[in-house]
Amino acid sequence: MIDSNVRIVSLIPGGTEILAALGLVNAIVGRSHECDYPPEIQNRPICTQARLNSDASSSQIHDEVNSLLQSALSIYQIKTDVLEQLQPTHILTQDQCDVCAVSLHEVEKAVATLVESQPQIISLQPNILQDICADIERVGNIFGVDSVKVIENLEARVKICQQRIQGLDLNELPTVACIEWTDPLMVAANWIPELVNLSGGQSLFSVAGQPSPHLPWETLIASNPDVIVFMPCGFDLNRTRQEAQLLTQLPEWQQLHATKTGRVYITDGNSYFNRPGPRLVDSLEILAEILHPEIFQYGYKGTGWEPL
Repeated sequence: MIDSNVRIVSLIPGGTEILAALGLVNAIVGRSHECDYPPEIQNRPICTQARLNSDASSSQIHDEVNSLLQSALSIYQIKTDVLEQLQPTHILTQDQCDVCAVSLHEVEKAVATLVESQPQIISLQPNILQDICADIERVGNIFGVDSVKVIENLEARVKICQQRIQGLDLNELPTVACIEWTDPLMVAANWIPELVNLSGGQSLFSVAGQPSPHLPWETLIASNPDVIVFMPCGFDLNRTRQEAQLLTQLPEWQQLHATKTGRVYITDGNSYFNRPGPRLVDSLEILAEILHPEIFQYGYKGTGWEPL
């Protein structure tokens, strides 16, 4: 049984989902403005706000992000007054990406102003799929909760994917480009290349565990992938459809193999692919469904992904 004095503020959506998977929803007293899952945490006070306008165009968002990072301002602001009221015992954040969530530096700064309570800062650093299980185990250990069943369940689902694609020949494994940003063009990295390979594809352009690289448009055209999957950071299906149109209007787009064969897809990157928590395994299943519909039918189509 968890100590009833534990008061957790989670400033990262993946962290909130890890807490929920471990049965710690009731211990969450505050969240970030981006923590929206599971639905029962949506009534918790919001402790952060964005310094940029997420409705702006991709190139505007990209420029704003760069100028904020260069001026050493975090992209997100912590509402220290809310934090002060909540008196958390623990704050969950991440040290993986300053664009994805409140930076560790911002959290430490905010905590320094909380003279009353000195909460423990738990910083997650996920770069590859294995790190997610390590994070779940670590969070479980900190709060004295058994994480074995949660991790075993996630690992079993990954194994099912692996087993089902084992019989495929190399020529049945399509080359896949995962687009994480459209303007400038960037491809998804970190855990994404791994998810592509585990789901029966061949990941192009990026290296597992590394940050997402910029991709020259000419390189995308020249490599002519079998499948293109859009998963822009922080965007849902509708916004992703709009973003994809930036590229589909370019003249060379119609010549691409993926376009001609109808193998261009949009996903809800914000709920799945961009969020390092338990739902990365859902993301794996979504990719499996996209790449090998003859083998996999999980039922994510229409909510997690759609053909463009």
